[in-house]
Amino acid sequence: MTNSTKLPKHLGGFHYIVQGWHLVTRPGIKRFVLLPLLANILLIGGAFWWLYQKMDGWIQWVLDKVPDWMQWLSYLIWPLAVISVLLIFTYFFSTLANFIASPFNGLLAEKLEAQLTGIPAPDTDIFDLLKDVPRILKREIVKILYYLPRAIALLLLYFIPGIGQTIAPVLWFIFSAWMLAIQYCDYPFDNHKVSFIGMRNTLRQDKIDNLQFGATVSILTMIPVINLFIMPVAVCGATAMWVDRYRAQHAIRNR
Repeated sequence: MTNSTKLPKHLGGFHYIVQGWHLVTRPGIKRFVLLPLLANILLIGGAFWWLYQKMDGWIQWVLDKVPDWMQWLSYLIWPLAVISVLLIFTYFFSTLANFIASPFNGLLAEKLEAQLTGIPAPDTDIFDLLKDVPRILKREIVKILYYLPRAIALLLLYFIPGIGQTIAPVLWFIFSAWMLAIQYCDYPFDNHKVSFIGMRNTLRQDKIDNLQFGATVSILTMIPVINLFIMPVAVCGATAMWVDRYRAQHAIRNR
């Protein structure tokens, strides 16, 4: 039994994002939230200011790809174009922010898990964190290598008239949701040295719930102001999910 309130398994990914908003304010956790939060504010805040200056030109580029026979769907294609630009942009900069903040996100997940389980985390000072940085960044690179070929294939769909303005945005949203679930859930998995493939296969056991988790993060990342705080919230939510759903099964495997 953990110190946290045990959550029924039928609760979906959205519930864990709600949990994340509460967990970031827990005593003893707030100080581990500050560095990921600062990295996210500086990068995502600055990037969104730049994006909104460029948005009109990019939306027009997408609309120019619409064939004449589909012009009557422009009223539907325009919002899809906006969503497409926001999804691609937000995922790219979220990935960059997570890469930079990954050592601190891992530390946040470790300290929160200790609180939720009542099992003390190892004493970690700045030198221990620095020694672990190469391994953590290597894990981030593994995620990027998993992401890139799939992202490139989806981006190529945008150049196909008709498909690029209708089907591609939907596929990109689903893919981004899956990648964001992988991105944030990986921190507690990696803290326990669960391989990337093992983590990915475990998340597939509850794929709908994890897609819901990632989709919620994706939507919140597109909302100004809220997106500045979403990184530590998502780390905390993913850590709560790990404790409730996956920790026990991996503890048994690793005995």
